[in-house]
Amino acid sequence: MESPFSLHPQLAADTVPVGDLALSRVLLANDANYPWLILVPRRPGITELIDLVDNDRLALMRETDAAARALKAITACDKLNVAALGNVVVQLHVHVIGRRHSDKAWPKPVWGAAPAAAYDPALRDGFIAALRKALKVT
Repeated sequence: MESPFSLHPQLAADTVPVGDLALSRVLLANDANYPWLILVPRRPGITELIDLVDNDRLALMRETDAAARALKAITACDKLNVAALGNVVVQLHVHVIGRRHSDKAWPKPVWGAAPAAAYDPALRDGFIAALRKALKVT
């Protein structure tokens, strides 16, 4: 029997849940420096895009597109960075990061550029509510 899906402990520690799409759990990174979503397909034992069956791979691309469009619409960011790296956390996850020319890392990658900044809880909750509405998740 296949083990059930569980979120990697590092992803759980570094994020706040937004909601579930048909395939993916949508998370908000705990870093107010950048509007940063993470999509994690709810499939156990998956580490690479190529590990997903065709329909799941296509679903992940559609959900990534929806997350990117929602993030762009809500934040009016200048650029979107989309990546599935998995060097630290091997569980397959896709980063969707809104970038601004004025952000702390521009034009370099966000990783290690600045310490994570805590969200004001009210701003974070309002952002999550807007994301949930845009993505039609609860």
